[in-house]
Amino acid sequence: MNHYKILKVNAQATAIEIKQAYRKLAKLYHPDTKEAETNGEEIIRINAAYEILSNPRSRRRYDQELQLGGNYESLSHRQKRTAKASQEYSRRRQASKKQEISYQQWLQTVYLPSDRYIQKILNPLESEIDNLSADPFDDELLEDFQAYLEDCRHYLQLAKQRFAAYPNPAQLAKVAASLYYCLNQIEDGIKELEYFVFNYDEHYIHTGKEIFRIAERLRSEAQEDMGFFF
Repeated sequence: MNHYKILKVNAQATAIEIKQAYRKLAKLYHPDTKEAETNGEEIIRINAAYEILSNPRSRRRYDQELQLGGNYESLSHRQKRTAKASQEYSRRRQASKKQEISYQQWLQTVYLPSDRYIQKILNPLESEIDNLSADPFDDELLEDFQAYLEDCRHYLQLAKQRFAAYPNPAQLAKVAASLYYCLNQIEDGIKELEYFVFNYDEHYIHTGKEIFRIAERLRSEAQEDMGFFF
């Protein structure tokens, strides 16, 4: 299906409109909602569409494919990844029905480790940007910034693995939702900062910082919600 139709936007939608549409749909089809229970495959299609349309380069390629009457989704690697995502989603949903853990266990095995990884990503941002601002075109400073982004990718992957390891207890659904959206925001922020490395456009630095601020707010909301259980 057409990616724009999946996200319910038109082909002229701005990057902000695409991101807003994605967040609205991602919230609607979050694994803990009734809608997700009845149509679990939809979130996979939504994520795949957003991955293409949120990247200016891949969006241009996709638009060209549409103009030529092609189907970007027919590429074999995307089919394989979508199939794998579908299998993983089904596996997690089945596991969530069979496996119940207490909120203390979820706190120790999922929330606290994920939060530590998130801190490792968010806390150094300002100092890393300050260091880079001394001379954004200096090769050594740029390499240091790239190393920071690589670390961010690594910590994000670890946090996602922790988050996916166990289904959250029902009473912690709100905490899990904040953590889920926080990780999504972090991934978006890393992408924006990586775009700067490719073209030196400071717009991406400012956007990445703003997205990270949103991620920090979501992290704080999760912390506040966790406080009700102690």
